[in-house]
Amino acid sequence: MSKITKFFKGSSSSGSSSSSGGRSKHHHRSKGGPSAGEAIHKLRETEDMLTKKQDYLEKRIEQEVMVAKKHGTRNKRAALQALKRKKRLEQQLTQIDGTLSTIEFQREALENSHTNTEVVRNMGYAAQAMKKVHESMDLNKIDDLMEDINEQQDVAREINEAISRPYGDTFDEDELLAELEELEQEDMDENLKSMGGLPSVPSARLPSAPSGRVAHRATARRRADDEEDMRMLASWGS
Repeated sequence: MSKITKFFKGSSSSGSSSSSGGRSKHHHRSKGGPSAGEAIHKLRETEDMLTKKQDYLEKRIEQEVMVAKKHGTRNKRAALQALKRKKRLEQQLTQIDGTLSTIEFQREALENSHTNTEVVRNMGYAAQAMKKVHESMDLNKIDDLMEDINEQQDVAREINEAISRPYGDTFDEDELLAELEELEQEDMDENLKSMGGLPSVPSARLPSAPSGRVAHRATARRRADDEEDMRMLASWGS
């Protein structure tokens, strides 16, 4: 029997003895088996124990490697014995790795099952509560209630339309705009009258400006006329 088998056997025997003692203390617990929570707790304890065993084996392997290096070729027998012990420890470590993987898979499956059980149980509670609530409801009364609600909504809509409808006489908007333009035109006419009105536009055609010699003669004549007017004013003043 290997050491790891003895180790598990010892643990199971101690666990069975402790569980038997626990049963005697608790007056023989139910024979239906452990609950999901208890099983998950036991698996976690087993994982912790195997993890500690792994740490112990890894330290032992390091020690055997140091022993083999210490003796070397000077003491081949001691070095080989150390390497053989290292190989056996490595085998145990490999076995524990596989066992941990199995336990981890089992624990996760059990946790999922436990979660699903709780979910289904809670959903059952919710379904019962919903059924209890619906028992106090009458579908015929609900249909009548919905019809009353729709009818009252129609009444409220008609009231809103009646309130928002314009009250009194209605006028043509185009006629009102035309009247507004006439009023604005009257205001503009009054403003023009107060300013003296616009200057009249001459109907006769304005003469074109003289060009060349004709313009020069007209300018000389105006100057002669101006000088004549100055001499007359001077003579009147003397």
